[in-house]
Amino acid sequence: MSAASESSTRLKLWGVRGSIPVPGPTTVRYGGNTTCAEVRADGELIVLDAGSGIRELGLALENEFGSRPINLSLLITHVHWDHIQGFPFFVPSYNDKNQIRILGYEGTGSGLREILNGQMATPFFPVALYDLPGKIKIEKLESMDFKIGKVHVRSKFMNHPGVCVGYRIFTSKGSIAFLPDHEPYEAFKLHSAKSHLLSPEQTQKRAREDRAELVKFLQGSDILILDTQYTDEEYQAHVGWGHGSLSTAISLALDAAVRKLILFHHDPTHDDEMIDKMVQTARKLAAKSESYVEVEGAREGAEMTLD
Repeated sequence: MSAASESSTRLKLWGVRGSIPVPGPTTVRYGGNTTCAEVRADGELIVLDAGSGIRELGLALENEFGSRPINLSLLITHVHWDHIQGFPFFVPSYNDKNQIRILGYEGTGSGLREILNGQMATPFFPVALYDLPGKIKIEKLESMDFKIGKVHVRSKFMNHPGVCVGYRIFTSKGSIAFLPDHEPYEAFKLHSAKSHLLSPEQTQKRAREDRAELVKFLQGSDILILDTQYTDEEYQAHVGWGHGSLSTAISLALDAAVRKLILFHHDPTHDDEMIDKMVQTARKLAAKSESYVEVEGAREGAEMTLD
């Protein structure tokens, strides 16, 4: 990260895509790596997800710390491959001076340790997880409210296939919410006819309640990094896929009185020009409200500071 006050909360984005890395000339400005973000706050180094973007983060950390040990906490939102695929290439895990805590939730039938072991097992990878020299500790999170040093973290289960959470990180300078994979609860209304468990009225009631809880969870966040994979038109063909849309992202950010919204988890088919258009559309939607939220498209290498 660039120089900033040691008392600041600093955020840097290392991977902003969903599904699969998409390097190439049409994704240069926003970047083609999958999900990874870095937070420095109150003496802690916290990494959010281990998509392919974590490889560049690892190289940068090794260069920054040199012979000094790296001590970090890696929070995993869920174990879909675009959120863990970069970890085998995370250089700090290959040095025995470094300590890496990996934290996440279980409930998919396989534990976090088993899944991380699996992607590095023969024949998929030449180095096993348990052979990495780094001091790696994998911890199953039991509480939805915990601390990493002086940093307070709250989590909430998201509307996404499998077990997936979003994190809100509270620091001495403000809070950052990280919801890389989330489908708006309004979607329950759109496919309630497919449900054999709830009536349309019950489904809509549940959607309203779940959304209200999420608004409360996010209330007053300084920065919200939110799944905004689709345009509103695209979303109509992707209901139930577990991802968000422009208008619902703006609506959520405004209702939660968020200061800055970062459009995240860019679709692999969206090039730089497409994301430019989505950012412009999102800003126009936000401008229609009496409230104010700053809107940006997530870019690899982007840095933000809370003072």
